[in-house]
Amino acid sequence: MSAFALPDLGEGLQEAEIVAWHVAEGDHVVADQPLVSVETEKAVVEVPAPQSGHIARLIGKPGDRVKVGAPLVVFAEGAHPDSGTVVGELAQTPPPPAAAPIAAAPPAPHALASPGVRALARERGVDLAALTGTGPGGAVTRADVERATVAPTAAAAGDALTGIRRSMAVNMARAHAAIVPATVWDDADIEAWWAPDADVTVRLIQAIARACGAVPAVNARYDGAVMRRVLPAQIDLGIAVDTEDGLLVPVLRDIGDAAGVELRGKLDQLKQSARERRLTLADLHDPTITLSNFGTLAGRQAALVILPPQVAIIGAGRIAVQAVPQDGAVAFHHMLPLSLTFDHRVVTGGEAARFLATMIDELVRREPTR
Repeated sequence: MSAFALPDLGEGLQEAEIVAWHVAEGDHVVADQPLVSVETEKAVVEVPAPQSGHIARLIGKPGDRVKVGAPLVVFAEGAHPDSGTVVGELAQTPPPPAAAPIAAAPPAPHALASPGVRALARERGVDLAALTGTGPGGAVTRADVERATVAPTAAAAGDALTGIRRSMAVNMARAHAAIVPATVWDDADIEAWWAPDADVTVRLIQAIARACGAVPAVNARYDGAVMRRVLPAQIDLGIAVDTEDGLLVPVLRDIGDAAGVELRGKLDQLKQSARERRLTLADLHDPTITLSNFGTLAGRQAALVILPPQVAIIGAGRIAVQAVPQDGAVAFHHMLPLSLTFDHRVVTGGEAARFLATMIDELVRREPTR
């Protein structure tokens, strides 16, 4: 028997969730045949067979999380008998030996607890050996038992986060712990070009490209551990996409000089891949700045969450008609609310304000700047 472990999937990923097996125990596979689909950092990746052979054992089921380097598949050694494809009899080889039984865990240490606490634990069905005592010398107290009684009930009332939602929870916690956020808000008067069929998202992307060119400090990556900032020459824009499974952020590459038609085509392709769960790790890799056009759903302004190592995220809210002064009178124009949330460890308030001002200057124009 030989075991095949979950390989390194790149990007510094440490684990993956099994989505679906493409083989069953007893199947014969050839090298590079898909074995299993796993999901990690919001992308579904197919893991191929490292060799040809017969599957003796599959380790894990859909929904299980597997660490990189942990076994996934056990291959049977030697050839598998096959008497159904030729006339006559083939010499039969003995079946592969069964997988070695897993050794039983050593007995749990005896928990320190008073007779009354032990009686309460028996009454509540609580395993004392599984508790961490908070009493003197590590003794399990009555309060420890009562907490253990309540905890499973609370856990049973909900579902464990998996897949995209689990990745979102991990990433949001990481961002909250690392980033020092600040936000600036303003409105762009888009009356000069607004129409019900106007491509607002493409105009936003073009405005972001121009602002990144004017204020490169906002299109940056920052490593807080070594206090090192990188200013990429290319603008790779993350586009927040709302799906039934959770938030996905595919990346629109090199938006700097792209025309509107090209941007729309790439954007549609990315969104379709996101909703059909066909995004690859490359589609989600290393955005330099992110756009959340949440106004297509609801909301005027938002202080959004930056995912490190990025240092900024732009929010576009719901367009509304507002009264504005015009030639000594009042006119009603379509206004697009904008927010820029930035990492104040790296980006100054002046840089953020100039970035937003450049975006607004681009958005008020009848035609985008070439």
